Amino acid sequence: MERQAKKIRLTLSKQAERYARQDAPRDTRLMAARGALPLPAIELATVLFALTHDPDAEIKAKARDSLENLPATITNAVLSGPSHPALLSFFADCRANEPDQLEMIALNPATDDATIAKLAASPHKKVVEIISNNQQRMLRAPEIVDALGTNPLTGRAVIERILNFIGASDVARDLDGRRDESEITNEEAEAALRAVLGSEMGSIVKQLVEDSGEEVTEEQIRQLQEGNLFQLVQQMSVFQKIQIGRMGNKEARGLLVRDRNKLVAVSVVTSPKITESEIVAIAQSRNVCDEVYRVIAMNRDWTRNYQVKLALAANPKCPQSMAVKFVNYLQDKDLRVLMRSRDVSRAISTHARRILSRKGKV
Repeated sequence: MERQAKKIRLTLSKQAERYARQDAPRDTRLMAARGALPLPAIELATVLFALTHDPDAEIKAKARDSLENLPATITNAVLSGPSHPALLSFFADCRANEPDQLEMIALNPATDDATIAKLAASPHKKVVEIISNNQQRMLRAPEIVDALGTNPLTGRAVIERILNFIGASDVARDLDGRRDESEITNEEAEAALRAVLGSEMGSIVKQLVEDSGEEVTEEQIRQLQEGNLFQLVQQMSVFQKIQIGRMGNKEARGLLVRDRNKLVAVSVVTSPKITESEIVAIAQSRNVCDEVYRVIAMNRDWTRNYQVKLALAANPKCPQSMAVKFVNYLQDKDLRVLMRSRDVSRAISTHARRILSRKGKV
């Protein structure tokens, strides 16, 4: 039987069909809603799920209660088997505080991408790890990467793993061989942008034009395509942003390092074309995510630069445990500034005072 409820199509066997049909006797549907049916686990759960959309309020409520309180043996079979994606999504919501069951949903190939994206934002580290290891899903559904990029549990190892397989495009490799920003011409940067956007370039420009509500000339459209990087960036998917972060020019990096998605922001500071002066400016910035400061602080090449150490130590947005470490390398004149500064934390100013005191310079 195929039943449509809220645009969900369920397929049931003939045996199960008689319990879930809307034209079945009410007593039959009510009995089925109690969950005591001689059906395999997945069929039982599917019938109950169908009845949670029944027009009869009592049947609907009873079916939901039965579905939410199925025995663990039945639930586990449902979550690990070829269940309907909508049923798995239902359990992803009602078992949101049960990570073991969410892990089964995350591992189930029958789970749809929208549910995986929802789980990618969950506060369960193992679930996040499982999802971040599924490259096929992430490449198919950028919303999963978007969710991972805004989840506080997405750590450095996961970020590196995702960036490694996303960044491995032919265009990126063509431009990654040259580290000197001055060697990349505007034409090459434009070609890279077009290569990433591909066929979407036209639709993006069309949308920008339509949003303006004004008539524009072909020349103005060409200028939109070639020059308005900020507007183009706002229309990009997370994959496109990451690739532009890796291979774009300085202007593109300046925009993307402030992106709310830390995968995008980190793609900028791990770009092979980023310059030391850009790193200093980013380390001084107060509007990038914590993970960017961590990546900079862990890079020995960058932290050999005194200005980078000073910027991280003096930046109140830099994680305190990292900022304190760099205070030890500062010159006396900068330590005095930190000691008196109201912008840094008490731990930083106190540590600066302690160093100067040991030197007898307070």
